[in-house]
Amino acid sequence: MQNHDRPRERLVRLGAWALSTQELLSLLIGSGTSAVSADDIAHALLDRYASLIDMAGRDVAELQNVAGMGQAKSAALCAAFELAHRIQAEPFVDRTSVTSPAVLARLLAPRMRHLRKETFVVVLLNAANQIMRHTAVSEGSLNAVMIHPRDVFRLAIAESAAAIIVVHNHPSGNTEPSNEDLTITRQLVEAGRIVDIRVLDHIIIAGDDYTSFVERRLM
Repeated sequence: MQNHDRPRERLVRLGAWALSTQELLSLLIGSGTSAVSADDIAHALLDRYASLIDMAGRDVAELQNVAGMGQAKSAALCAAFELAHRIQAEPFVDRTSVTSPAVLARLLAPRMRHLRKETFVVVLLNAANQIMRHTAVSEGSLNAVMIHPRDVFRLAIAESAAAIIVVHNHPSGNTEPSNEDLTITRQLVEAGRIVDIRVLDHIIIAGDDYTSFVERRLM
């Protein structure tokens, strides 16, 4: 593998958003062992705990149950998760108001247009349509990534969000929604009605362009 294709070099060149969860974990882990690489350990962690939320709730002793995870690597992960928790817990002083799809597209496009994998991001908003936070909930290969309403609204309910906007990228550069995109949007809207959390829009980022389902009257 050439240097510019390694996770660390790609992070420097494209930003952290360009890396998969496995690659980000491998950077936190650092080096591997004589038996397994850091990437192999990251894969084993994701496979064992199924989600980052589950993994973040583990202590050093539990993380060491994964082959290649010694005390130092486990402590590094625990520290990273605690820092992320503290960042999320800090009050927002100046929250961005979403007044149009273009506002959100301008905010997220620079972080998403270089992603090689199709990635779904959920933007949580308060009652004033101000962004509380945004987080990636699913990623995968082109036309193969799926998102489940349960994963989306679990976050929204936990954060007491009044509304959400779903944003995902098309690495191909094609702004046209697929049949899967339309199906996912319908499922999210229906689930939102059940839990009383509005789904305001679904935005596709494709290079420097975007498609808003609301502007296209697709929802």
